Amino acid sequence: MGLLECCARCLVGAPFASLVATGLCFFGVALFCGCGHEALTGTEKLIETYFSKNYQDYEYLINVIHAFQYVIYGTASFFFLYGALLLAEGFYTTGAVSQKGRGSRGQHQAHSLERVCHCLGKWLGHPDKFVGITYALTIVWLLVFACSAVPVYIYFNTWTTCQSIAFPSKTSASIGSLCADARMYGVLPWNAFPGKVCGSNLLSICKTAEFQMTFHLFIAAFVGAAATLVSLLTFMIAATYNFAVLKLMGRGTKF
Repeated sequence: MGLLECCARCLVGAPFASLVATGLCFFGVALFCGCGHEALTGTEKLIETYFSKNYQDYEYLINVIHAFQYVIYGTASFFFLYGALLLAEGFYTTGAVSQKGRGSRGQHQAHSLERVCHCLGKWLGHPDKFVGITYALTIVWLLVFACSAVPVYIYFNTWTTCQSIAFPSKTSASIGSLCADARMYGVLPWNAFPGKVCGSNLLSICKTAEFQMTFHLFIAAFVGAAATLVSLLTFMIAATYNFAVLKLMGRGTKF
């Protein structure tokens, strides 16, 4: 087999939808987990430094942040593994379709990638299991995507308040009455002191590199969650298509 023919077979047998979805999934999960982890660390420092002087006020918040960071580690590992399995399933299904189409023209010697994907696909079983799992993951990730917008909303409100303080001519309220209250969002309990920062003190916080970096990290994590959601939708469509193709080919359960 010539080099040109081998390259043509690889291009024909490549599941482009699964390749795009896998790349987007890896990118989105890496962005969400990496930026989300650092943003949570930055939030912890901001709360400790400016919003509460009593450790008992934010002890529960610190525990929640640490728990989320451990969940992020598990999420990254799971999605990288699951994306690789879905990609292998895509190669297996595409190879099965190509082999079926070449059945009348005789058998050919499968190269190593085809053999590996075929064996892995046999071990994984029929892609109907991936259809159900991917549907469930997409629904769960919709909730994650919605939750990732909450800190962006909080930081954006704080940044908007700082803009009003920096340009007092744009608002009729007095500068001293413009505050960012962490208790209002449930970040701190209502008995936390001071719990809020107002006026010029709040403006000085917004100008710190720590606040700016944390805000942008949460935005990046939100973008990563959106990219992961798009990849899951693509995986869902690809897995459903693979399932339908194998059913029609008679490789799965008969109609």
